[in-house]
Amino acid sequence: MQDAEGSLPLEEVRLLAPVVPSKVVCVGRNYREHAAELGNKMPEEPLLFLKAPSAVIGSHDAIRLPPASQQVEHEGELGVVIGRVTSKLSGSDNPLDYVFGYTCVNDVTARDLQRKDVQFTRGKSFDTFCPVGPWVETEFDPSSASVTTRLNGEIKQQGNTADMAFPVAFLIRYISEIMTLYPGDLIATGTPAGVSKMKHGDMVEVEVAGIGVLQNPVVNGS
Repeated sequence: MQDAEGSLPLEEVRLLAPVVPSKVVCVGRNYREHAAELGNKMPEEPLLFLKAPSAVIGSHDAIRLPPASQQVEHEGELGVVIGRVTSKLSGSDNPLDYVFGYTCVNDVTARDLQRKDVQFTRGKSFDTFCPVGPWVETEFDPSSASVTTRLNGEIKQQGNTADMAFPVAFLIRYISEIMTLYPGDLIATGTPAGVSKMKHGDMVEVEVAGIGVLQNPVVNGS
């Protein structure tokens, strides 16, 4: 870390969320094994939903479990941070040219509420349900990188972005046909199989190889 007066050791600073998005666009069922573990069919087109920007927190911030849910689960994902206004790209446009960088995302989900509501907004958008970080990596190849989620040090999810049904470039082009993406907007690209319930006192880590590790404690909320 560096400021006007010099550098600071990373362990002596608190990292804020590295993005302040106008919207968080999430992709459901982008890994076949995850779709299967929830008993869902793979979609023919990307399954999109929005997560409230107010859910964004940084690495080491606490995920607060809401009393309304008894089944809050982790979903480790690769996050894409948009760098330029992106809308209705032409065939000659390279969607990756519109990316500022990449980060780790935990698409925290109240699974019981998601099933009850039969749509995603409430179960995905509680405050603290979108940990992002620890930083944005601008030199990164999204085509093949391992995505790992650990709960209290135990590996729960282990996937690779090469296994996405819809890769990053396709997602950017597809989403930009629907809505304009602005600098700082965040795309959460989907989670591998292995989601599991979190409880008070847990520590959850999402690691994308080549980016870093997003770490968040889990506490009971109010």
